[in-house]
Amino acid sequence: MDNQTHSFLNDPPLPLLLRMATPNSIAFLVQAAVSLTEVWFIGQLGSTSLAAIALVFPLLMLIQTLSGGALGGAVSSAVARAMGSGKPERAEKLLWHALIVSAAGAILLLILFFLFGERFLRFLGGRGEILEQAMAYCTILFPAGIFLWLMGSVSAVYRGLGNMKFPAGLLILGAGIQVPLSGCLVLGAFGLPQLGVPGAAVSAAVSAGLISSIMIARLMIGTLPIRLTTTRCQLSRELFLDIFQVALPASLSPLLTVANILCLTAIVGSFGESALAGYGIGSRIEFLLIPLVFGLGAAMTSLVGMNTGAGLIHRAEQIGWIGGISAAVLAGAIGISLALSSTLWIPMFTLEPEIQASATSYLWIVGPCFAFNGLGLSLYFASQGAKAMFWPVVATFIRILLAVGGALLLSRLPGLGLQGVYTAAALAMLVYGSVIAASLKAGAWRHHKGDRS
Repeated sequence: MDNQTHSFLNDPPLPLLLRMATPNSIAFLVQAAVSLTEVWFIGQLGSTSLAAIALVFPLLMLIQTLSGGALGGAVSSAVARAMGSGKPERAEKLLWHALIVSAAGAILLLILFFLFGERFLRFLGGRGEILEQAMAYCTILFPAGIFLWLMGSVSAVYRGLGNMKFPAGLLILGAGIQVPLSGCLVLGAFGLPQLGVPGAAVSAAVSAGLISSIMIARLMIGTLPIRLTTTRCQLSRELFLDIFQVALPASLSPLLTVANILCLTAIVGSFGESALAGYGIGSRIEFLLIPLVFGLGAAMTSLVGMNTGAGLIHRAEQIGWIGGISAAVLAGAIGISLALSSTLWIPMFTLEPEIQASATSYLWIVGPCFAFNGLGLSLYFASQGAKAMFWPVVATFIRILLAVGGALLLSRLPGLGLQGVYTAAALAMLVYGSVIAASLKAGAWRHHKGDRS
Protein backbone atom coordinates (compact mmCIF):
# COMPACT_ATOMS: atom_id res chain seq x y z
CA MET A 1 0.00 0.00 0.00
CA ASP A 2 1.48 3.40 -1.01
CA ASN A 3 1.79 6.22 1.52
CA GLN A 4 -1.04 8.25 -0.02
CA THR A 5 -3.53 5.37 0.24
CA HIS A 6 -2.42 4.76 3.83
CA SER A 7 -3.10 8.43 4.57
CA PHE A 8 -6.63 8.22 3.12
CA LEU A 9 -7.41 5.27 5.38
CA ASN A 10 -6.04 6.78 8.60
CA ASP A 11 -5.93 10.59 8.60
CA PRO A 12 -8.71 12.58 10.39
CA PRO A 13 -11.71 12.74 8.00
CA LEU A 14 -12.58 16.47 8.05
CA PRO A 15 -9.15 17.95 7.22
CA LEU A 16 -8.52 15.11 4.77
CA LEU A 17 -11.82 15.76 2.96
CA LEU A 18 -11.23 19.51 2.87
CA ARG A 19 -7.69 19.02 1.55
CA MET A 20 -8.89 16.75 -1.24
CA ALA A 21 -12.04 18.73 -2.07
CA THR A 22 -10.43 22.17 -2.28
CA PRO A 23 -8.73 21.72 -5.70
CA ASN A 24 -11.90 20.21 -7.16
CA SER A 25 -14.14 22.91 -5.71
CA ILE A 26 -11.95 25.68 -7.12
CA ALA A 27 -11.79 24.02 -10.53
CA PHE A 28 -15.53 23.43 -10.75
CA LEU A 29 -16.25 26.93 -9.50
CA VAL A 30 -14.19 28.15 -12.44
CA GLN A 31 -16.17 25.82 -14.72
CA ALA A 32 -19.40 27.27 -13.34
CA ALA A 33 -18.11 30.74 -14.16
CA VAL A 34 -17.36 29.53 -17.70
CA SER A 35 -20.94 28.37 -18.14
CA LEU A 36 -22.39 31.64 -16.88
CA THR A 37 -19.99 33.60 -19.08
CA GLU A 38 -21.22 31.70 -22.12
CA VAL A 39 -24.81 32.59 -21.17
CA TRP A 40 -23.72 36.24 -21.09
CA PHE A 41 -22.13 35.95 -24.54
CA ILE A 42 -25.26 34.31 -25.93
CA GLY A 43 -27.48 36.83 -24.14
CA GLN A 44 -25.94 39.54 -26.33
CA LEU A 45 -27.57 37.85 -29.33
CA GLY A 46 -31.12 38.29 -27.96
CA SER A 47 -33.94 36.32 -26.35
CA THR A 48 -34.21 33.82 -29.22
CA SER A 49 -30.64 32.64 -28.64
CA LEU A 50 -31.21 32.52 -24.87
CA ALA A 51 -34.26 30.33 -25.43
CA ALA A 52 -32.23 28.07 -27.76
CA ILE A 53 -29.45 27.56 -25.20
CA ALA A 54 -32.12 26.84 -22.57
CA LEU A 55 -33.28 23.94 -24.75
CA VAL A 56 -29.85 22.43 -25.37
CA PHE A 57 -28.15 23.07 -22.05
CA PRO A 58 -29.78 20.03 -20.37
CA LEU A 59 -28.38 17.85 -23.16
CA LEU A 60 -24.86 19.20 -22.56
CA MET A 61 -25.29 18.52 -18.85
CA LEU A 62 -26.56 15.03 -19.65
CA ILE A 63 -23.29 14.23 -21.43
CA GLN A 64 -21.24 15.76 -18.63
CA THR A 65 -23.13 14.07 -15.80
CA LEU A 66 -23.18 10.66 -17.50
CA SER A 67 -19.47 10.79 -18.33
CA GLY A 68 -18.15 12.55 -15.24
CA GLY A 69 -20.83 11.67 -12.70
CA ALA A 70 -22.18 8.20 -13.49
CA LEU A 71 -19.31 6.59 -15.40
CA GLY A 72 -16.70 8.81 -13.77
CA GLY A 73 -17.98 8.01 -10.30
CA ALA A 74 -18.03 4.29 -11.11
CA VAL A 75 -14.46 4.39 -12.43
CA SER A 76 -13.25 6.44 -9.47
CA SER A 77 -15.00 4.05 -7.08
CA ALA A 78 -13.55 0.94 -8.77
CA VAL A 79 -10.00 2.34 -8.89
CA ALA A 80 -10.24 3.57 -5.26
CA ARG A 81 -11.51 0.20 -4.03
CA ALA A 82 -8.74 -1.58 -5.93
CA MET A 83 -6.09 0.66 -4.40
CA GLY A 84 -7.68 0.41 -0.94
CA SER A 85 -7.48 -3.39 -1.10
CA GLY A 86 -3.84 -3.24 -2.26
CA LYS A 87 -4.35 -4.24 -5.93
CA PRO A 88 -2.79 -1.61 -8.25
CA GLU A 89 -2.61 -4.12 -11.14
CA ARG A 90 -6.41 -4.36 -11.03
CA ALA A 91 -6.63 -0.56 -11.24
CA GLU A 92 -4.37 -0.58 -14.33
CA LYS A 93 -6.67 -3.06 -16.07
CA LEU A 94 -9.66 -0.90 -15.16
CA LEU A 95 -8.12 1.97 -17.16
CA TRP A 96 -8.71 0.17 -20.46
CA HIS A 97 -12.25 -0.78 -19.51
CA ALA A 98 -13.00 2.86 -18.69
CA LEU A 99 -11.71 4.04 -22.09
CA ILE A 100 -13.82 1.50 -23.96
CA VAL A 101 -16.99 2.33 -22.02
CA SER A 102 -16.37 6.05 -22.66
CA ALA A 103 -16.19 5.50 -26.42
CA ALA A 104 -19.31 3.33 -26.36
CA GLY A 105 -21.24 5.95 -24.39
CA ALA A 106 -20.31 8.72 -26.81
CA ILE A 107 -21.32 6.63 -29.84
CA LEU A 108 -24.63 5.62 -28.24
CA LEU A 109 -25.66 9.21 -27.49
CA LEU A 110 -24.61 10.30 -30.99
CA ILE A 111 -26.85 7.64 -32.56
CA LEU A 112 -29.77 8.57 -30.31
CA PHE A 113 -29.42 12.24 -31.19
CA PHE A 114 -29.45 11.64 -34.95
CA LEU A 115 -32.49 9.38 -34.56
CA PHE A 116 -34.56 11.45 -32.15
CA GLY A 117 -32.81 14.78 -31.53
CA GLU A 118 -34.91 17.14 -33.63
CA ARG A 119 -38.21 15.57 -32.56
CA PHE A 120 -37.09 15.80 -28.96
CA LEU A 121 -36.26 19.51 -29.22
CA ARG A 122 -39.65 20.09 -30.87
CA PHE A 123 -41.30 18.32 -27.95
CA LEU A 124 -39.58 20.79 -25.62
CA GLY A 125 -41.10 23.69 -27.51
CA GLY A 126 -38.40 24.41 -30.08
CA ARG A 127 -39.83 26.17 -33.13
CA GLY A 128 -38.51 28.26 -35.99
CA GLU A 129 -35.21 30.03 -35.35
CA ILE A 130 -35.00 28.71 -31.78
CA LEU A 131 -35.05 25.15 -33.11
CA GLU A 132 -32.54 25.96 -35.86
CA GLN A 133 -30.02 27.38 -33.40
CA ALA A 134 -30.53 24.51 -30.96
CA MET A 135 -29.99 21.92 -33.70
CA ALA A 136 -26.87 23.70 -34.96
CA TYR A 137 -25.42 23.54 -31.42
CA CYS A 138 -26.23 19.83 -30.99
CA THR A 139 -24.89 18.91 -34.45
CA ILE A 140 -21.46 20.00 -33.20
CA LEU A 141 -21.78 18.86 -29.59
CA PHE A 142 -22.73 15.21 -30.08
CA PRO A 143 -20.10 14.22 -32.70
CA ALA A 144 -17.47 15.80 -30.45
CA GLY A 145 -18.95 14.13 -27.37
CA ILE A 146 -16.12 11.56 -27.21
CA PHE A 147 -13.83 14.28 -25.83
CA LEU A 148 -16.29 15.11 -23.03
CA TRP A 149 -16.66 11.41 -22.18
CA LEU A 150 -12.89 10.86 -22.07
CA MET A 151 -12.39 13.97 -19.97
CA GLY A 152 -14.96 12.72 -17.46
CA SER A 153 -13.75 9.13 -17.17
CA VAL A 154 -9.99 9.70 -17.29
CA SER A 155 -10.11 12.51 -14.73
CA ALA A 156 -12.04 10.05 -12.52
CA VAL A 157 -9.03 7.69 -12.65
CA TYR A 158 -6.87 10.39 -11.10
CA ARG A 159 -9.48 11.10 -8.44
CA GLY A 160 -9.72 7.37 -7.69
CA LEU A 161 -6.00 7.49 -6.97
CA GLY A 162 -6.57 10.44 -4.65
CA ASN A 163 -4.88 12.88 -7.05
CA MET A 164 -7.26 15.84 -7.13
CA LYS A 165 -4.81 18.62 -8.03
CA PHE A 166 -3.79 17.47 -11.52
CA PRO A 167 -7.27 17.12 -13.10
CA ALA A 168 -8.40 20.27 -11.26
CA GLY A 169 -5.46 22.21 -12.68
CA LEU A 170 -6.28 21.02 -16.18
CA LEU A 171 -9.92 22.09 -15.78
CA ILE A 172 -8.75 25.57 -14.90
CA LEU A 173 -6.41 25.54 -17.91
CA GLY A 174 -9.31 24.45 -20.10
CA ALA A 175 -11.44 27.29 -18.76
CA GLY A 176 -8.72 29.75 -19.71
CA ILE A 177 -8.99 28.47 -23.27
CA GLN A 178 -12.75 27.96 -23.47
CA VAL A 179 -13.91 31.40 -22.31
CA PRO A 180 -12.03 33.58 -24.82
CA LEU A 181 -12.58 31.06 -27.60
CA SER A 182 -16.30 30.94 -26.86
CA GLY A 183 -16.55 34.72 -26.80
CA CYS A 184 -14.75 34.99 -30.14
CA LEU A 185 -16.83 32.28 -31.83
CA VAL A 186 -20.22 33.28 -30.39
CA LEU A 187 -19.87 37.02 -31.03
CA GLY A 188 -17.16 37.04 -33.70
CA ALA A 189 -13.81 38.69 -32.92
CA PHE A 190 -10.16 38.74 -34.03
CA GLY A 191 -11.08 37.57 -37.51
CA LEU A 192 -12.91 34.45 -36.32
CA PRO A 193 -16.37 33.72 -37.76
CA GLN A 194 -19.43 34.68 -35.73
CA LEU A 195 -21.04 31.27 -35.20
CA GLY A 196 -23.60 32.37 -32.62
CA VAL A 197 -24.92 29.63 -30.31
CA PRO A 198 -22.93 26.81 -32.04
CA GLY A 199 -19.72 28.65 -31.16
CA ALA A 200 -20.20 27.62 -27.53
CA ALA A 201 -20.28 23.94 -28.59
CA VAL A 202 -17.06 24.31 -30.58
CA SER A 203 -15.22 25.89 -27.65
CA ALA A 204 -16.42 23.16 -25.24
CA ALA A 205 -15.22 20.42 -27.63
CA VAL A 206 -11.79 22.01 -28.17
CA SER A 207 -11.22 22.45 -24.43
CA ALA A 208 -12.31 18.89 -23.60
CA GLY A 209 -10.13 17.44 -26.36
CA LEU A 210 -7.04 19.21 -25.07
CA ILE A 211 -7.63 18.23 -21.42
CA SER A 212 -8.35 14.57 -22.14
CA SER A 213 -5.26 14.26 -24.35
CA ILE A 214 -2.96 15.62 -21.65
CA MET A 215 -4.45 13.35 -18.97
CA ILE A 216 -4.09 10.23 -21.10
CA ALA A 217 -0.51 11.14 -22.01
CA ARG A 218 0.46 11.46 -18.34
CA LEU A 219 -1.05 8.05 -17.57
CA MET A 220 1.14 6.58 -20.30
CA ILE A 221 4.46 8.25 -19.49
CA GLY A 222 4.09 9.65 -15.95
CA THR A 223 5.22 8.40 -12.55
CA LEU A 224 1.82 7.68 -11.01
CA PRO A 225 1.07 4.62 -8.81
CA ILE A 226 -0.53 3.06 -11.92
CA ARG A 227 0.14 3.43 -15.66
CA LEU A 228 -1.72 2.93 -18.93
CA THR A 229 0.27 0.15 -20.67
CA THR A 230 -0.61 -2.31 -23.41
CA THR A 231 0.39 -5.22 -21.16
CA ARG A 232 -2.59 -4.44 -18.90
CA CYS A 233 -5.07 -4.35 -21.79
CA GLN A 234 -6.75 -7.51 -20.59
CA LEU A 235 -10.49 -7.15 -20.94
CA SER A 236 -12.69 -9.21 -18.65
CA ARG A 237 -16.37 -9.51 -17.90
CA GLU A 238 -15.69 -9.18 -14.16
CA LEU A 239 -14.01 -5.77 -14.52
CA PHE A 240 -16.72 -4.46 -16.84
CA LEU A 241 -19.26 -5.58 -14.23
CA ASP A 242 -17.28 -3.80 -11.50
CA ILE A 243 -17.82 -0.55 -13.42
CA PHE A 244 -21.37 -1.21 -14.61
CA GLN A 245 -22.65 -2.29 -11.18
CA VAL A 246 -22.17 1.32 -10.13
CA ALA A 247 -22.40 3.13 -13.49
CA LEU A 248 -25.75 1.70 -14.63
CA PRO A 249 -27.79 2.54 -11.52
CA ALA A 250 -25.83 5.79 -11.18
CA SER A 251 -26.77 6.66 -14.78
CA LEU A 252 -30.41 6.69 -13.78
CA SER A 253 -29.79 9.67 -11.53
CA PRO A 254 -28.47 12.10 -14.20
CA LEU A 255 -30.93 10.70 -16.75
CA LEU A 256 -33.85 11.29 -14.41
CA THR A 257 -32.46 14.64 -13.28
CA VAL A 258 -32.16 15.83 -16.86
CA ALA A 259 -35.59 14.34 -17.64
CA ASN A 260 -36.94 16.33 -14.71
CA ILE A 261 -35.48 19.57 -16.07
CA LEU A 262 -36.62 18.76 -19.60
CA CYS A 263 -40.18 18.05 -18.48
CA LEU A 264 -40.24 21.26 -16.49
CA THR A 265 -38.76 23.05 -19.53
CA ALA A 266 -41.65 21.77 -21.65
CA ILE A 267 -44.17 22.92 -19.03
CA VAL A 268 -42.52 26.33 -18.70
CA GLY A 269 -42.40 26.61 -22.49
CA SER A 270 -46.19 26.69 -22.55
CA PHE A 271 -45.99 30.06 -20.77
CA GLY A 272 -44.12 31.65 -23.69
CA GLU A 273 -40.62 32.47 -24.94
CA SER A 274 -39.82 34.97 -22.17
CA ALA A 275 -40.75 32.48 -19.45
CA LEU A 276 -38.60 29.81 -21.14
CA ALA A 277 -35.60 32.14 -21.47
CA GLY A 278 -35.90 33.20 -17.82
CA TYR A 279 -36.21 29.61 -16.67
CA GLY A 280 -33.13 28.81 -18.75
CA ILE A 281 -31.11 31.31 -16.70
CA GLY A 282 -32.49 30.04 -13.38
CA SER A 283 -32.23 26.33 -14.16
CA ARG A 284 -28.66 26.75 -15.36
CA ILE A 285 -27.84 27.94 -11.84
CA GLU A 286 -29.39 24.71 -10.50
CA PHE A 287 -27.39 22.64 -12.96
CA LEU A 288 -24.24 24.46 -11.91
CA LEU A 289 -24.72 23.05 -8.42
CA ILE A 290 -23.86 19.65 -9.89
CA PRO A 291 -20.26 20.55 -10.86
CA LEU A 292 -19.86 22.67 -7.72
CA VAL A 293 -21.00 19.88 -5.40
CA PHE A 294 -19.08 17.44 -7.58
CA GLY A 295 -15.90 19.14 -6.41
CA LEU A 296 -16.69 17.86 -2.92
CA GLY A 297 -18.52 14.72 -4.08
CA ALA A 298 -15.56 13.49 -6.16
CA ALA A 299 -13.38 13.53 -3.07
CA MET A 300 -16.11 11.69 -1.16
CA THR A 301 -16.32 9.01 -3.87
CA SER A 302 -12.60 8.35 -3.66
CA LEU A 303 -12.37 8.40 0.14
CA VAL A 304 -15.51 6.34 0.68
CA GLY A 305 -14.36 3.89 -2.00
CA MET A 306 -10.93 3.38 -0.46
CA ASN A 307 -12.32 2.97 3.05
CA THR A 308 -15.08 0.64 1.86
CA GLY A 309 -12.51 -1.42 -0.05
CA ALA A 310 -10.50 -1.69 3.17
CA GLY A 311 -13.61 -2.71 5.15
CA LEU A 312 -13.74 0.54 7.18
CA ILE A 313 -17.50 1.08 6.82
CA HIS A 314 -17.95 3.25 9.93
CA ARG A 315 -15.20 5.62 8.76
CA ALA A 316 -16.80 5.72 5.28
CA GLU A 317 -20.15 6.75 6.84
CA GLN A 318 -18.43 9.44 8.87
CA ILE A 319 -16.90 10.86 5.70
CA GLY A 320 -20.34 10.77 4.06
CA TRP A 321 -21.97 12.81 6.83
CA ILE A 322 -19.19 15.38 6.97
CA GLY A 323 -19.23 15.85 3.21
CA GLY A 324 -23.04 15.87 2.96
CA ILE A 325 -23.48 18.57 5.58
CA SER A 326 -20.69 20.64 4.01
CA ALA A 327 -22.33 20.40 0.59
CA ALA A 328 -25.72 21.39 2.03
CA VAL A 329 -24.23 24.49 3.63
CA LEU A 330 -22.37 25.44 0.43
CA ALA A 331 -25.36 24.92 -1.91
CA GLY A 332 -27.79 26.58 0.48
CA ALA A 333 -25.58 29.65 0.85
CA ILE A 334 -25.28 29.94 -2.93
CA GLY A 335 -29.04 29.59 -3.47
CA ILE A 336 -30.00 32.17 -0.85
CA SER A 337 -27.27 34.61 -1.92
CA LEU A 338 -28.28 34.44 -5.59
CA ALA A 339 -31.93 34.93 -4.70
CA LEU A 340 -31.22 37.99 -2.53
CA SER A 341 -28.98 39.54 -5.19
CA SER A 342 -31.06 38.53 -8.23
CA THR A 343 -31.90 42.11 -9.18
CA LEU A 344 -28.19 42.88 -9.37
CA TRP A 345 -26.88 40.03 -11.54
CA ILE A 346 -29.79 38.84 -13.72
CA PRO A 347 -29.79 42.14 -15.73
CA MET A 348 -26.26 41.18 -16.79
CA PHE A 349 -27.82 38.44 -18.95
CA THR A 350 -30.90 40.22 -20.26
CA LEU A 351 -32.65 43.59 -20.00
CA GLU A 352 -36.10 42.28 -20.94
CA PRO A 353 -38.42 42.66 -17.92
CA GLU A 354 -40.44 39.49 -18.54
CA ILE A 355 -37.32 37.31 -18.74
CA GLN A 356 -35.92 38.94 -15.60
CA ALA A 357 -39.19 38.31 -13.74
CA SER A 358 -39.20 34.61 -14.69
CA ALA A 359 -35.58 34.06 -13.60
CA THR A 360 -36.02 36.05 -10.37
CA SER A 361 -39.17 34.14 -9.42
CA TYR A 362 -37.37 30.83 -9.94
CA LEU A 363 -34.50 31.77 -7.64
CA TRP A 364 -36.71 33.19 -4.90
CA ILE A 365 -38.78 30.00 -4.75
CA VAL A 366 -36.20 27.30 -5.53
CA GLY A 367 -32.98 28.90 -4.23
CA PRO A 368 -33.60 28.21 -0.51
CA CYS A 369 -33.99 24.49 -1.30
CA PHE A 370 -30.61 24.25 -3.02
CA ALA A 371 -29.27 23.06 0.36
CA PHE A 372 -31.26 19.82 0.08
CA ASN A 373 -30.12 19.41 -3.52
CA GLY A 374 -26.50 19.77 -2.39
CA LEU A 375 -27.03 17.25 0.41
CA GLY A 376 -28.60 14.71 -1.95
CA LEU A 377 -26.04 15.16 -4.73
CA SER A 378 -23.03 14.82 -2.42
CA LEU A 379 -24.40 11.64 -0.83
CA TYR A 380 -25.19 10.33 -4.32
CA PHE A 381 -21.49 10.63 -5.20
CA ALA A 382 -20.45 9.13 -1.85
CA SER A 383 -22.84 6.21 -2.40
CA GLN A 384 -20.98 5.43 -5.62
CA GLY A 385 -17.84 4.93 -3.55
CA ALA A 386 -19.76 2.59 -1.23
CA LYS A 387 -21.23 0.71 -4.23
CA ALA A 388 -24.70 1.33 -2.77
CA MET A 389 -26.86 3.08 -5.37
CA PHE A 390 -30.37 1.78 -4.57
CA TRP A 391 -31.64 4.65 -2.41
CA PRO A 392 -30.09 7.47 -4.47
CA VAL A 393 -31.93 6.08 -7.50
CA VAL A 394 -35.19 5.74 -5.55
CA ALA A 395 -34.84 9.32 -4.31
CA THR A 396 -34.33 10.55 -7.87
CA PHE A 397 -37.48 8.73 -9.04
CA ILE A 398 -39.44 10.34 -6.22
CA ARG A 399 -38.02 13.73 -7.13
CA ILE A 400 -39.12 13.63 -10.75
CA LEU A 401 -42.60 12.37 -9.83
CA LEU A 402 -43.08 15.19 -7.33
CA ALA A 403 -41.56 17.87 -9.56
CA VAL A 404 -43.40 17.04 -12.78
CA GLY A 405 -46.66 15.88 -11.22
CA GLY A 406 -46.67 18.82 -8.83
CA ALA A 407 -45.88 21.27 -11.63
CA LEU A 408 -48.78 20.02 -13.74
CA LEU A 409 -51.12 20.32 -10.76
CA LEU A 410 -49.97 23.56 -9.14
CA SER A 411 -49.52 25.46 -12.42
CA ARG A 412 -53.25 25.09 -13.03
CA LEU A 413 -54.31 26.51 -9.69
CA PRO A 414 -55.62 30.11 -9.76
CA GLY A 415 -52.95 32.68 -8.98
CA LEU A 416 -49.97 30.33 -9.26
CA GLY A 417 -49.24 29.57 -12.91
CA LEU A 418 -45.47 29.65 -13.51
CA GLN A 419 -44.79 30.01 -9.77
CA GLY A 420 -46.60 26.70 -9.25
CA VAL A 421 -44.01 25.00 -11.48
CA TYR A 422 -41.19 26.48 -9.41
CA THR A 423 -42.85 25.54 -6.12
CA ALA A 424 -43.10 21.90 -7.21
CA ALA A 425 -39.41 21.91 -8.18
CA ALA A 426 -38.46 23.26 -4.74
CA LEU A 427 -40.51 20.68 -2.82
CA ALA A 428 -39.04 17.87 -4.94
CA MET A 429 -35.50 19.00 -4.02
CA LEU A 430 -36.36 18.95 -0.33
CA VAL A 431 -37.65 15.38 -0.48
CA TYR A 432 -34.72 14.22 -2.66
CA GLY A 433 -32.03 15.23 -0.18
CA SER A 434 -34.02 14.03 2.83
CA VAL A 435 -34.57 10.51 1.43
CA ILE A 436 -30.88 9.88 0.63
CA ALA A 437 -29.78 11.22 4.03
CA ALA A 438 -32.35 9.01 5.79
CA SER A 439 -31.06 5.94 3.92
CA LEU A 440 -27.50 6.60 5.10
CA LYS A 441 -28.77 7.02 8.66
CA ALA A 442 -30.58 3.67 8.35
CA GLY A 443 -27.35 1.89 7.32
CA ALA A 444 -27.64 1.61 3.52
CA TRP A 445 -23.86 1.31 3.15
CA ARG A 446 -23.39 -1.38 5.78
CA HIS A 447 -24.51 -4.14 3.43
CA HIS A 448 -21.70 -3.32 1.00
CA LYS A 449 -18.40 -4.45 2.46
CA GLY A 450 -16.27 -3.55 -0.55
CA ASP A 451 -14.19 -5.66 -2.92
CA ARG A 452 -12.19 -8.51 -1.46
CA SER A 453 -11.87 -10.35 -4.76
